Amino acid sequence: MRYATVLVESQAAVTTITLNRPAKLNALSQQLLGELLEALEAAGRDPQCRCVLLTGAGRGFCAGADLVDTAFAPRPGERLDMGAALEASYHPVLRAIRQMPKPVIAAINGTAAGAGLNIALVCDVVIAARGARLIQSFINIGLVPDAGGSWSIPRLIGRARATRWLMSGEALEAEQAQQWGLLSEVCEADALPAVAADLAASMARQPTRALAAIKQLMDRSWENDLDTQLALEASSQTEVGYSADALEGISAFVQKRPARFTGS
Repeated sequence: MRYATVLVESQAAVTTITLNRPAKLNALSQQLLGELLEALEAAGRDPQCRCVLLTGAGRGFCAGADLVDTAFAPRPGERLDMGAALEASYHPVLRAIRQMPKPVIAAINGTAAGAGLNIALVCDVVIAARGARLIQSFINIGLVPDAGGSWSIPRLIGRARATRWLMSGEALEAEQAQQWGLLSEVCEADALPAVAADLAASMARQPTRALAAIKQLMDRSWENDLDTQLALEASSQTEVGYSADALEGISAFVQKRPARFTGS
């Protein structure tokens, strides 16, 4: 499919989706959100895709909502139901990432702000270029964090830091964000594309169904007590234990050879 505001490239079982409005710092227009959702859903359905990589074109990842041409653009003096806009445009994208039956990596190549940052933080693995700035500035315009920020950020860095950061409106440099636990890796800006591609390729070679199950276990662990989580682990282990990749992995371990996973 042809897109106007995202670029989609598939190579070696990795689908790379690039937000592509560089002149607007990849701000989230209605069109971009719609095309991003279509690209994510297509990757989820694609049996050849075993990992998704999300990044931005140009000098930044995403400046957040485009307050000029999105549903978040009230006319002067008008009051707008922003929650309805979130339900219609943003929430389907976030659900598509969390429900994706394969890992999603976000590579933050520069400034990431507001809803754009929160889309990245809801991904399974988040890496960034040195010098990237992570900005939660909702409070500066009298709003609250959205696009999953109030869900993902406390889980990543704890309630105390999350509350202080979200109430401050301050920017975090990538290095501090990594120290806090928002990012798993920070690398030089010119190395980020290669680092992200290598990570995605490595995940694409792993047992995809097991990765999807780990993703579900991580999400559910926050709400479950120990016994409930143990039961979920057991049912997940039963499900993936019947997969071809599990049989291959166990055979390869016994035979002392590298496993050749196929994602099945």
